[in-house]
Amino acid sequence: MIEITVGGNNLEKAMRVLKRKLIREGVFRELKARRFYEKPSEKKKRKDKESVKKRRKEAAPRKLVP
Repeated sequence: MIEITVGGNNLEKAMRVLKRKLIREGVFRELKARRFYEKPSEKKKRKDKESVKKRRKEAAPRKLVP
């Protein structure tokens, strides 16, 4: 459950905070994925691509900022 408190009647800020939390939780990604049926073979291919991308990102050398 996601809970957002609105302080000082600042609804715009509360909406931005809610959207950020939903993005972090992956709700929008989930909705987009469920919009159409995904065959099991396509799902496996997508998951494999995501894992390769994640491993490459983790293994990439980091730039040090002074």
